Amino acid sequence: MKVNELRLRNFRNYGKVDVQFSDGVNVLIGENAQGKTNLLEAIYVLALTKSHRANSNRDLINWDDKAADIWGLVQRSSGKTQLELTLSSKGKRAKVNHIEQAKLSTYIGQLNVILFAPEDLKIVKGSPQIRRRFMDIEFGQMSNKYLYNMTQYRRILKQRNAYLRQLHFHKATDTIYLDVLSDQLAAYAAEIIYQRVQLLGKLQKWSQKIHSAISQQRETLNFKYMTSLKKGELGSVEQIYQILLEKFKRNHEKEIRQGTSIFGPHRDDLRFIVNGKDVAQFGSQGQQRTAALATKLAEIDVMKEETGEYPVLLLDDVLSELDEGRQTHLLTVIQDKVQTFLTTTSMSDVATELIHNPKMFHIKDGIISK
Repeated sequence: MKVNELRLRNFRNYGKVDVQFSDGVNVLIGENAQGKTNLLEAIYVLALTKSHRANSNRDLINWDDKAADIWGLVQRSSGKTQLELTLSSKGKRAKVNHIEQAKLSTYIGQLNVILFAPEDLKIVKGSPQIRRRFMDIEFGQMSNKYLYNMTQYRRILKQRNAYLRQLHFHKATDTIYLDVLSDQLAAYAAEIIYQRVQLLGKLQKWSQKIHSAISQQRETLNFKYMTSLKKGELGSVEQIYQILLEKFKRNHEKEIRQGTSIFGPHRDDLRFIVNGKDVAQFGSQGQQRTAALATKLAEIDVMKEETGEYPVLLLDDVLSELDEGRQTHLLTVIQDKVQTFLTTTSMSDVATELIHNPKMFHIKDGIISK
């Protein structure tokens, strides 16, 4: 999977841009606040319909305009696909080969991307919310089923939490409706948890190989999925569903007192275990970064395994955050494997030496030159 061409209209600090990319490594060079990360962000938004660093469409639209357009020509093994996304105060409109998509969930997955930015190094020691978001974004690209179940789960969770608050404040008394919502929530939760377990198993397999190579075979990386269910209770969707349903029934009074749902994938977490120890608590900064790097790089192969296509890799100023050894491993892994977009203020010596025939784009004040 590759982005052959990108057109921007009124996106961030870009007025009008039409740029063609290399199949290999594309290096976006510029000082800070010139637009190189904005270009990377445009590819990310084209793929996922939302930004990794902005919460509203308004933040993505040039201040002098009311709407922004992102158009991309994507090369897949099955042929070329045209993607178009329009952002405005009214919402988002997405098209695939000129056909408007009624739901964004049918659009997502046409272009798969993996973003690795300095903040992704926090995936190991950051908050559980960061790790849940990581799983949901990456697994949602790999599986339309996962994306659908997560969308429905969030919808039911919102309704259930609202009704729990009504029960808490005695504005409602009908617990039968709570049982209905609990049944629906347990059904979607079971699908999500089961799929997380399966995909995390595959991600761990690939991460272990990469982590072992970076650590020169001195360390072993394992994942530990933290959920309210025991390990032996995760054998099937039906088993998870029945156990969650029972948990809801046994704890409905507690949930009413707290006014919120206390079980489910929205409360789960992921731990990174290196040589038997939780690296977030007991690991060095170097070990934490190695675990994060191995996990992000492993996504490339898992996504290929799940979708049949290698994703596009977006590296946002991440080389400056890695020492020479980790830089070398990252650039060696991606070389001649995936189309890569790399932002930097200047090419480091190790990057220049390891990248084969990079295509260079110099960016200043939203103007791109080769």
